[in-house]
Amino acid sequence: MDDAIAITLYDYYRSSASYRVRIALNLKGLDAGKSYEQCPISLIDNEQNSSSYTTVNPNGLVPSVKTDHGILSQSLAIIEYLDETYPNIPLLPNDPWQKAQCRSFALLIACDIHPLNNLRVLNYLNSDLGANQNEKMVWYFHWLERGFQALEAMLSRSLSFEQTFCFGKHATLADICLIPQIYNAKRFDFDMTKYPNLSLVDQHCQQISAFKLAHPDQQ
Repeated sequence: MDDAIAITLYDYYRSSASYRVRIALNLKGLDAGKSYEQCPISLIDNEQNSSSYTTVNPNGLVPSVKTDHGILSQSLAIIEYLDETYPNIPLLPNDPWQKAQCRSFALLIACDIHPLNNLRVLNYLNSDLGANQNEKMVWYFHWLERGFQALEAMLSRSLSFEQTFCFGKHATLADICLIPQIYNAKRFDFDMTKYPNLSLVDQHCQQISAFKLAHPDQQ
């Protein structure tokens, strides 16, 4: 696969999962409007549940990508597809143990933290279970605290003095998943002072163009 093959990214600017894929595309040197086309799907306007989008992704979630091979959903599957298709800048360490550790860190975010706090779950708490805004935030912060405590402990074992990424000297899948999750936590005024290692990685990544260009404020 090369740059001549078009990629369409269906995303929403504040979606953590979409944010991950935008970072990965940028790290691979694939520019929006040149190497791939963005197709915004407004989660606020319920466009994800429209018949035109559910034909793309029957689960009604973002992101999805369309390539000459077909359509692919789930952010981590998309990112690993990009990594194998454009291997010159790897997003996973070469060492098998570090690779497994990196995947473990990323999956803690993508499988344990994010699904409990994404928009459709928070809306369900309000609309179907009758939770008020305060109760919803108690739920949101509870799962962030549980997850971030574990991530902080994992980084305390892996970070060295000179290291500013989660694993190794280059951005990996772990950083790609962490930065959007911290962005969402900060949106809701979650206290990050208890997580100095996570904050260190976040501060470093925010200075890198691939992360800055993927930021929701830049969409």
